[in-house]
Amino acid sequence: MEKRLLTLAAVLFALVAVVPEVSATRWTVGSKMGWTTNVNYTIWAQNITFYNGDWLFFVYDRNQMNVLEVNKTDYESCNADHPLKNWTRGAGRDVVPLNVTRHYYFISGKGFCYGGMKLAVRVENLPPPPKASPVKSDAPSSILNRPYVLPAVFAIGAMWDAFVHLW
Repeated sequence: MEKRLLTLAAVLFALVAVVPEVSATRWTVGSKMGWTTNVNYTIWAQNITFYNGDWLFFVYDRNQMNVLEVNKTDYESCNADHPLKNWTRGAGRDVVPLNVTRHYYFISGKGFCYGGMKLAVRVENLPPPPKASPVKSDAPSSILNRPYVLPAVFAIGAMWDAFVHLW
């Protein structure tokens, strides 16, 4: 029984102390304007850092426009003849996962690209988390000041309570 409790405590501690923080953002292309004419998508994207794992959410009139991923040359010339991928799914609400660190190029065919419906984004890896600087203090270090100790203690107490009441 004591061995079970120690194993349970070790697993619980690992779960509390080693939970990674995951962050991904769904970017609505063009913000409130959506994927439409008369929007400068270069200006829209210029202050956004796109990270691996983010998504682009295209909202548009499905009866007139589409979302095509193209190479850089076709992006620059608005050539929709040979897209790398047609992301249009028919609902006018298409999500594109940005799951590779690289440049992505999107246009709307049917002539709309010439009116500015084109978007280029560069996807980067997430930066590493900042390293915590050591805190200098005259007071002796206490184990209770560690961020994982109190949650682990409460979790172990709750598990012990459940264990005692079940047996």
